[in-house]
Amino acid sequence: MTPETKARLLIDGKLEAAGWVVQDMKQLNLGAGPGVAVREYPTDTGPADYILFVDRSPVGVIEAKRDEAGANLSAHEGQTERYANATLKWRTGSTPLRFLYESTGQIIWFTDGADPAPRARELFHFFQPRTLADWASKPDTLRSRLTRMPPLPERNLRDCQIGAVTGLEKSLARNRPRALVHMATGAGKTFTAITSVYRLLKFGGAKRILFLVDTRNLGKQAHQEFMAYTPPDDGRKFTELYNVQRLSSIHIDPHAQVCISTIQRMYSILSGTELAEASEDISLNELGQADTQTRLVKYNPQVPIETFDFIVIDECHRSIYNLWKQVLDYFDAFLIGLTATPDKRTYGFFNENVVAEYSYEQSVVDGVNVGYDVYEIETEITAKGAELKAREWIDHRDRETRARRWAQTEEDTAYGATELDRSVVNPSQIRQVIQAMKTAVETHIFPHRKETPKTLIFAKTDSHADDIIRTVREIYGEGNAFCKKVTYRAGIDPETGKAVPGDDADSVLASFRNDYHPRIAVTVDMIATGTDVKPLEVLLFMRDVRSKGYYEQMKGRGVRSLDAESLKKVSNSADSAKTHFVLIDAVGVEKSLKTESRPLERKPGLSLDSLLKGVAIGARDEDTVLSLGNRLVRLAKQLDDKALAKIRQASGGIGLHDLARGLVQALDPDRVAADALDAARAAGITRSLDTLTAGELDAARQKRADAACAPFDNPALRELIESARRDREQLIDHLNLDSVTRSEYAAQAQANAEAAVGRFREFLETHRDEIAALGFFYAQPYSRRELTLEMIEDLHDALQRPPLMLTTEKLWSAYARVQESKVRGSGLRRQLTDLVSLVRFALGLDDELRPFADHVDKRFQDWVFRHNARRATAFTPEQMEWLRLVKDHIASSCRIEREDFDYAQLAGKGGLQKAWTVFDGQLDELLAEMNEELVA
Repeated sequence: MTPETKARLLIDGKLEAAGWVVQDMKQLNLGAGPGVAVREYPTDTGPADYILFVDRSPVGVIEAKRDEAGANLSAHEGQTERYANATLKWRTGSTPLRFLYESTGQIIWFTDGADPAPRARELFHFFQPRTLADWASKPDTLRSRLTRMPPLPERNLRDCQIGAVTGLEKSLARNRPRALVHMATGAGKTFTAITSVYRLLKFGGAKRILFLVDTRNLGKQAHQEFMAYTPPDDGRKFTELYNVQRLSSIHIDPHAQVCISTIQRMYSILSGTELAEASEDISLNELGQADTQTRLVKYNPQVPIETFDFIVIDECHRSIYNLWKQVLDYFDAFLIGLTATPDKRTYGFFNENVVAEYSYEQSVVDGVNVGYDVYEIETEITAKGAELKAREWIDHRDRETRARRWAQTEEDTAYGATELDRSVVNPSQIRQVIQAMKTAVETHIFPHRKETPKTLIFAKTDSHADDIIRTVREIYGEGNAFCKKVTYRAGIDPETGKAVPGDDADSVLASFRNDYHPRIAVTVDMIATGTDVKPLEVLLFMRDVRSKGYYEQMKGRGVRSLDAESLKKVSNSADSAKTHFVLIDAVGVEKSLKTESRPLERKPGLSLDSLLKGVAIGARDEDTVLSLGNRLVRLAKQLDDKALAKIRQASGGIGLHDLARGLVQALDPDRVAADALDAARAAGITRSLDTLTAGELDAARQKRADAACAPFDNPALRELIESARRDREQLIDHLNLDSVTRSEYAAQAQANAEAAVGRFREFLETHRDEIAALGFFYAQPYSRRELTLEMIEDLHDALQRPPLMLTTEKLWSAYARVQESKVRGSGLRRQLTDLVSLVRFALGLDDELRPFADHVDKRFQDWVFRHNARRATAFTPEQMEWLRLVKDHIASSCRIEREDFDYAQLAGKGGLQKAWTVFDGQLDELLAEMNEELVA
């Protein structure tokens, strides 16, 4: 099949799916349907590839090109226009054809010749005949009407809302396909959006508008605001004028002018996947898309691409990227984003077309929100860490069940702030912070209050939150009602290890917002965004936040203004309206350079980490080898089957018990002597146990030790073993008592250190349109994104040339120096693919700089979990072994193709033929999924 033939078949299939009857000239029958596409229709300039007839009248033309021309379809626009203006054989009249397409079948470009300044745009699919008939019957086009919008009535609108609506309408009049409305929390983004929706329906003649959210609760809130909205030029409610549907099934009401839907539901409709019952209740931003299926959207004739003229995306910084971007690629609609916290990714997605920008600072000046002060608390252990000595008797607590055991520490353990409340819990540190907060609020921050102001504490983990709650109640001398945790998770009974029901999150939130109790709420991230608690006056950060946008959202919980009467209802001694809130920073979160300490160097020969590294660099002395063996024997008894299986896989099939046994037996004197005798006999030397020389024994001992230690050359295995116990247990440090070293209002935040990597960021911004690899991070439609190793090599070559002279190693080291708390894996040898992580970090797409292989590993785990969950049978051990090899190849090369099975470990396992058999002919499908999932 030639490329031209293949393109024609694809175009035919898509036309037929959209309701067109496709015919050759020999079978011409314009009565076969309302829409007929005739191939090779003769004109006075030659045969047109397709002429489109609607109700027997010619309305459009398609210029078909082979797939190789897809990247340059704009070069063929002149040819399409020539056919559109040509004289059609057997046709009377010379009016040019209005609707112009260029297509390869994979890519479709469309131009409406009736638009002001007609401009081509890319489509997911062809329009249906009835759509072109409807457009042709109207006196003007949507884009024409958008240039003639009447002035905006300013009654009941804030200045920032007026600016947002007028700015958006100016952008639409210029036919800008994407627009971003950046308005501070509390400024009325939804009210502004509804005002625009009303005007687009009434004056723009929009057929239908999609209001897209990422949680069911946000959809309910939006629906309530639509029902409450009264337009400035009409006394009736919005829902009395227009039909508003909150989508709860796959059926879109044909009479609805506004459709409110979660992006999850719209994705399920377009991809043909089932929608899990609870998938609309939690933001995709918080889930990280862990429970999604990676099926691509496909054309749905019941929901064609022309279903919506506009899509309003609420909280657009959260969930419109990666897999979910396909929903936006599908529809031929203007995209309008609403957010209070845009990041570089948001600006990039909306083509940097910011039509309104109303900052938090301006909202404070205008009285919409309140300002805040920063109060810093620093303790000795928070700043410098501490050390637990070996053989100290302390509690060891299971991270999941919180069950404790009393045991000695096995090694000296130094910990810094990054380990605090994760692998090590120091009750004194928590106690000192809470006591310092109580003292500061009562004596400096709100000295005249008789009750504790409404306070929200952000904890690191659910377990950390429990520790904080217990300490708060003790320090304040109050009961359970005083301090509550806000979470959807059930609690764990420490005696039985079973889940027990917790307080209802919604009722706790309602009480926190409206009632006297609780005075203090503790959460991890459930109410970090999207939840108003206007009486909130104190925010205590006991966790660091690496995402700037997320941090701004968390601060936003305290910015809402509140009148004196409403504040007094929940805080009786408040004598005025809410004037400000206080952010108490106990972890350095307000500073651009976090104050979290890196883990301290461990003393050589004592920690498990040091023992592992010692044998990796060649230590074969008896103390090191036997000590490591003994540590692993103990560790093997503590780990669960899942952790042991990971270690077995990383070691090439040797279990942790066998690794430990090998070390202990390596230096067994009897076995050493037996090996020495065998070696002597093989060399033709007669020896007995009594006559073996010291040199022969040493050689045998060295050989045995080398063999037993060989598996630990693998850094991945060492890392798994070293972290396994700490991932499972927390050490409860009752021995190191903490003390507050500083408790005061913060001075101006220190200037950040981004200047050290400024050249790299400037290069990315300046050259992003010139370098192919950067297209991967910007506006490529989801279904066509593909990152190759060649693209990364091109980018690396550009960076390492003068005057930049930047290699991956140099850039990683630079970030490790200036943003130490955000950089992981600094001591590892860099791969070329780590440049992907550097670019994503520099562009603000990732909050931490981690090796590319780490991202691939995490995505692989998530993908396998989802894949197994939606099938009756999980992957077999043999299949998993192959999949891990594929994952490793993708980590080093960005993609995997069939021909890659001829190389390295894949070929050693049997190559493509063996893999094909193992996966029962489904290999290509799995490879396509992994290429998309593990790199996207």
